[in-house]
Amino acid sequence: MPLSTILVEDSRTIRENLIPALAELADAEVVATAETAGEAAVVLESLQDRWQLVVVDLFLREGSGLTVLRACQRRLAHQRVVVLTNYPTEEMRRRSLELGADAIFDKSRELDQFFEWCNFSELS
Repeated sequence: MPLSTILVEDSRTIRENLIPALAELADAEVVATAETAGEAAVVLESLQDRWQLVVVDLFLREGSGLTVLRACQRRLAHQRVVVLTNYPTEEMRRRSLELGADAIFDKSRELDQFFEWCNFSELS
């Protein structure tokens, strides 16, 4: 059964490429998208326990992926949150993990590792 996934990404080009890649390489079905931290909060509230994975970019059209991570802190045990960003500095990695991200990947250099992580058995 595909992972019910929320994609928080403001770049249409990245969304258009990542959605089919997630389906093909990670058996993940994107059930909702958001371009801003506010939109992400609404989606998370509306889907509550009906998602398994959230993929978050740090820099959004409005707000920050860090805000989205805060909104995910009370998630259920089966729900995972991963940061996929072009800005994976040590500081951003540290802050993301402190806010509850399960992992953080550089979208320009670590896509293979990202998809491997998505396929990890604990997510299924």
